[in-house]
Amino acid sequence: CSDETTAISDTGTVLTFYTPFSFKVTEVRASLTTTSSSGTPTIDINDGATTILSTKITIDPGDLISTDSATQPVIDDPDLADEAKITIDVDVTGTDATGLKVYIIGYRVAH
Repeated sequence: CSDETTAISDTGTVLTFYTPFSFKVTEVRASLTTTSSSGTPTIDINDGATTILSTKITIDPGDLISTDSATQPVIDDPDLADEAKITIDVDVTGTDATGLKVYIIGYRVAH
């Protein structure tokens, strides 16, 4: 969702893709190459124009991965249709954080 060396500086949509099949989301996480020195990078995942998270992904200052964060994301809408338009949005950049990656974990739903 960002390059490895430039600090994340823009908020809003940083990546758009379409699901290749119907998908059930069971877990989401994010990671960085360089930690935020202050501020908490906050990431949202949207299906169309609607978030799938009731609690967004955060990476605490000094951490590299969201699984270490005090507040864990909560998936509110886990069902993604075939060819759903997914956007990854950065709501808060943090300071000097680089190399953002977002992981959407789950399984293919049979028709």
